[in-house]
Formats: sequence, structure tokens, C-alpha cells
Amino acid sequence: MVLALLAATVVFGFWYPYPYRELSGGRELFMLVVSVDVVCGPLLTLVLFNPAKPRAELWRDLGLVALIQLGALGYGLATVWQARPLFLVQEIDRFKVIAAPDVLDVAVAQLPAALQPHWMSGPIVVAIRAPRDAEERQKVMFESVQGGRDYGERPDFYLPYEGAAALKSLNRAKPLAVFLQKYPDQRSAALGLLEKAGLQLESAHYLPVIARQDWIALLDGKGMVVGFLKGDGF
Repeated sequence: MVLALLAATVVFGFWYPYPYRELSGGRELFMLVVSVDVVCGPLLTLVLFNPAKPRAELWRDLGLVALIQLGALGYGLATVWQARPLFLVQEIDRFKVIAAPDVLDVAVAQLPAALQPHWMSGPIVVAIRAPRDAEERQKVMFESVQGGRDYGERPDFYLPYEGAAALKSLNRAKPLAVFLQKYPDQRSAALGLLEKAGLQLESAHYLPVIARQDWIALLDGKGMVVGFLKGDGF
């Protein structure tokens, strides 16, 4: 249990910070890993334990149980690591959560240092540049139609989410008041985020977030993300 708590600190503190533990299913995946690991020990002990065994043999068996538990926990954490979200990509009228399996490692490695994911930083918000020419546009379109990677899964299209790139997100953003009319139960949470960011409700906008669950991203007057709320933004 102590090891599970330490692992939870790393997983939810760095790999899946709020709200990505829900957006990307990190909480459910981690709970599955820990549940299997915690149940594994008592069950194996029940099978192997025999008070008639010599003490040395008993300690050996219990040591094997501990090693199996550690191996299962390590394998589970490796799985959680491989599925972690790396980027929050702004795609015209929405944001999309991009996990590690969605992008090629080689393409990520070629990004500028400022856009390189770090295991302690959580997902990085990025924008997408326009295709350089018609040939590049057609290539991405045809590959995505055939089940390949779209712009959001192509790190070579990523730009820092700042300045003019961030302001473009407001072109398709909707007033936050529209969302609160649909989800009045989120009003107190929204006002708390706005107060923390120093914003008024009238100046706040939002865009939907594409992930395992329906959420929205709150935007300030410069298009910067100031928080997240649960609900369908479409």
C-alpha cells in the first residue's frame, strides 16, 4: 500500500495531472493496476503459506510473493507511462488530448526544446501551423482518411501556444455563459476558476476537449487556457 501511494504521487502528480487523470482515463488505469497488485499478494500468500513449512522455506516463498508483486507493479506503471498524455493540441474549433501512443517518438524527439514533453511537467498545450502548400495538405488529408495520423498526431505541425496562435482559438470559441446554460451545476466551479484567473464571466470563452470524457477548456481574452470544466462543449 505504501508503494502504491508513492506510485500514485508520481502518476497523478506528474504524468496525469488534473484533469488529465479523468480526461485520459489515467485514474481508472492506475486503479486497475493497483487493485491487481494488492489482491495478488494475499492470494499468492494464501496458496503458498503453510505453518508446517520450515522457517527458511516460508521466508523464501513470501519473498517470491513480494517479488511478483513488485514485478506486477512495475509492469503496470510502465503501461500507465506508455499511455500518458503528452500534448493538448488546439485544432480550429476544439482541443484534442494526444497520448504517447498517438505520435511517433522520432517526431517528438525532433521538436524544439520548449515543446519537448518532460515527465515532471504534464501535457504541453500546442497550436498547429497551416500546411505549407497544397501537396502537404492533400498528403495529410488522404492519410487521415485512410486511418492515418491527422494534424493533431503530427508533431512536425506543432507550434507554441502563445500570441497570435493562441488568439486564433477565439475565432471558434463560444461564450462560457452558453455552456453554463446547458450545465448550471458547473456554475460554481466555473466562477471559482474565473476568480482565480481574474476574469469576468462576460469575457470568458470555451472550446470542447476531445478525450475519453467530455470536458471543455476555459479561455481568457488572449486565448490562453485557464482551466477545465466537465461537460459536452459541442
